[in-house]
Amino acid sequence: MRELETLKQWVRESKRIVFFGGAGVSTESGVPDFRSVDGLYHQKFEYSPETIISHSFYQRNPGYFFHFYREKMMPLDVEPNITHRVLARWEREGKLSAVITQNIDGLHQKAGSKRVYELHGSVLRNYCVRCGKFYPAEFVKNCPDVPKCGCGGIVKPDVVLYEESLDGETLEKAVEAITQADMLIVAGSSLTVYPAAGLIRYYRGRRMALINRDETPYDGEADLVLHRQLGDVFRYLEDE
Repeated sequence: MRELETLKQWVRESKRIVFFGGAGVSTESGVPDFRSVDGLYHQKFEYSPETIISHSFYQRNPGYFFHFYREKMMPLDVEPNITHRVLARWEREGKLSAVITQNIDGLHQKAGSKRVYELHGSVLRNYCVRCGKFYPAEFVKNCPDVPKCGCGGIVKPDVVLYEESLDGETLEKAVEAITQADMLIVAGSSLTVYPAAGLIRYYRGRRMALINRDETPYDGEADLVLHRQLGDVFRYLEDE
C-alpha cells in the first residue's frame, strides 16, 4: 500500500508525465499479450508467432500471415479500459505529455489520447505496397485471403514486423518526450523487446515507476516498482 501512496503522490506533483506501455495495458480489454501463460507464444500454431509475424515470412507465405493476423492481432471490437481512460483524462488536464506504446490496437486514441507515439504501428492503418492507397482495418479483416488493392498490390498493415525497423520520426519524438518528462510510468511490458525497451534509458529524472505483474530486467533501475495488476493500480489512481 505504501508504494501505491508514493505513486499517487508523484502523479499529484508531476506536470510532464510520460507513460510507456506494453501489451499488459490492453489485456484487461481482452487483447491477448504474447509472453504470459495465456499469451500467443504459449499457443500451438503451425509456426511460432515470432516466425509468422516476421517480414520474411510475410513475404514468403502471405496467405498464412494474414490468416494468423486476422485471427490473433485484429481485435477491432474491444474497448479502452481504466488505464486508457485515466491516461486520456490526465492529458486533457495537462498533466500527461505523451503516451508511448508498443501496442498496435489503437485503444489509447479510442479513449481520447491525442499525443500517442505508436512504436510498432497500428492495425487501423493499412496501405497498398504498390500505389500507397489507404485502407481501413475492416477491409483487411473482411478479406477471405490476402487483401489486394484495385491496382493489384498487397494491402499491408502499417505494423512493424520482426526484421523491420521502427519508424525514425516516431522514435525521435518518443525520445524527446522521455528526456523532457518529470515522471515516467513504465507499465505492462516485459521490457525484453528492443529497441523499444531501451528507450526508457533516456529518462534522466528520479521518478520512474515500473508497474508490471512479473519482474523485468529493469526493476533494479526504477525508483518505484509495483508488481501488481495494472488495472488495480489505475483504479487506485482514478481520482487523481
